[in-house]
Amino acid sequence: MLTKRKKLTKKEIKEDKLVEFYYKTQSYIEENKNKVLMYVAAFAIVVVAVIFFLNYRSSRNEEAGKLLSRVMDLYEQGSYLEAIEGKQGTNLVGLKKIVEDFGSTENGETAKIYLANSYAFLGQSEKALEYYDDYSGSNDIYNAAALAGQAGYYASKGEYEKAADLFKKAANVSKINPSRPDYLLRAGINYMKAGQRDEAKALFQIIRDDYKTSTAFAQVDRYFTELN
Repeated sequence: MLTKRKKLTKKEIKEDKLVEFYYKTQSYIEENKNKVLMYVAAFAIVVVAVIFFLNYRSSRNEEAGKLLSRVMDLYEQGSYLEAIEGKQGTNLVGLKKIVEDFGSTENGETAKIYLANSYAFLGQSEKALEYYDDYSGSNDIYNAAALAGQAGYYASKGEYEKAADLFKKAANVSKINPSRPDYLLRAGINYMKAGQRDEAKALFQIIRDDYKTSTAFAQVDRYFTELN
């Protein structure tokens, strides 16, 4: 006599499917052992390669940091040409060489900003622009500085609206950047020169409201007077 078949619970169905999947997987591995081993080996090679690359990049970045720290004394002393070229016969490698050899590292990207600044201080604005524009590091302060450097170049060429847009962009990279009020002020000044009075007023008002202890705040009232 046939008995009524017991209805499986959801848990039992799930366990049954899991067992089925397990045996199917085992069967596939047995039938395709060489292929599976090849995939595992390939994955292991990729993992090792990634670890090697990350370690290599880290060591390169560390090396660039050491070289950059050595040359910064020259930069801070205002010896910009020496900072760019370095000193032959010493361990002082110039900013230009650091950028050439380590430009893809974070410290190499930082060196681009100081190299661009050095060219700007020497009056070589085209070269400065090249390195400001090439910056692609992850540091917000340097990213803003790169944009402001480009803005300064276009302001010197009389392209006031473009300069203003870049200064504004630099100001908006980070609201905690100590240079933000200065970037806002310079953006406003360039908007004034471009004839965009409302845009200039809006930026000057931010300085008035939010940056009362900044040097930009001490200057902003005279520009408001010019606008009225």
